[in-house]
Amino acid sequence: MNSVLGIILKRLALGLLTLLIVSLVIFCAVELLPGDFAEAILGQGATPEAVAAIREQLGLDKPLVYRYLSWLGSAATGDFGISFAQLNFLEFGGQGAGNVITVADQIRPRFFNTLFLAAVAAAIAVPLSLAIGILAALFRNSIFDRVANVATLTSISSPEFFVAYILILFLAVLNPILPSLSNIYADMTFIQRLTSTLLPALVLTLVVTAHMMRMTRAAIINLLASPYIEMARLKGLSQTRVIVVHALPNALAPIINVIALNLAYLVTGVVVVEVVFVYPGVGQLFVDSVKIRDIPLVQACCLIFAAAYILLNLLADVMSILSNPRLRHPK
Repeated sequence: MNSVLGIILKRLALGLLTLLIVSLVIFCAVELLPGDFAEAILGQGATPEAVAAIREQLGLDKPLVYRYLSWLGSAATGDFGISFAQLNFLEFGGQGAGNVITVADQIRPRFFNTLFLAAVAAAIAVPLSLAIGILAALFRNSIFDRVANVATLTSISSPEFFVAYILILFLAVLNPILPSLSNIYADMTFIQRLTSTLLPALVLTLVVTAHMMRMTRAAIINLLASPYIEMARLKGLSQTRVIVVHALPNALAPIINVIALNLAYLVTGVVVVEVVFVYPGVGQLFVDSVKIRDIPLVQACCLIFAAAYILLNLLADVMSILSNPRLRHPK
């Protein structure tokens, strides 16, 4: 037990170190974005004096290291600052400053929308991929197995935006079953929110189901040649019982790992899908922020994506350790 706890603590320490390095990369990459926000907000009438005044008000004139440490310390407490686009420069520091919306206030509802989209996609993709993977292993080299492999390879090879437009064409234009745009607002019921989210969720489902199905199939087929599986067959057990009861539990470690990694993708890889469907999530907010060079919002969105991805990767490692006796009891 102590060895398992030690391994988990090491994974957590490496995760924190990775997040620290990623935060440095994010900050430097945002700083390298072309253009200047002060000049962009002032437009063609920007004068050197006005640009310098705005940069001083926003703290952009301070040294890079000081701004990074200040941003990192504030982000650690959940304070990502104030969106540049929300600032009223004419009344900055006066009464108008009290009406400014913080970055956390802007991200919070968007992050909930992104989590809801990822949860809907996961609720469809995980059981579907496990069922198809088990059936493909059960009927190996059959017509079903070949069709499933061709379909998953096609899904993996197709870009997300292409899959999205194909589904929009067939499910929203030719057959108006689902809305083509995801109009999400606060007062929607669960059914309304689910209906508006279903089409982008189906796109994400098609993308991640292929990976999870192929991993499930490969893990089970790999175990079918094991001696204990041969013994189970010699005892007269049915093929379904051999796979579901004997092979599947021992194949959980790689399956759990790939599921957790695909869940990480569902949270962090939704940018393209959210833009296509104009879904009000963090991905759409990130793209809009990059367009206007809103530095605090861009940094916050990138850091949230990185933290979510690292956290789910850590979860995959921990669950793989707990589900694998060889890792729980290393020699």
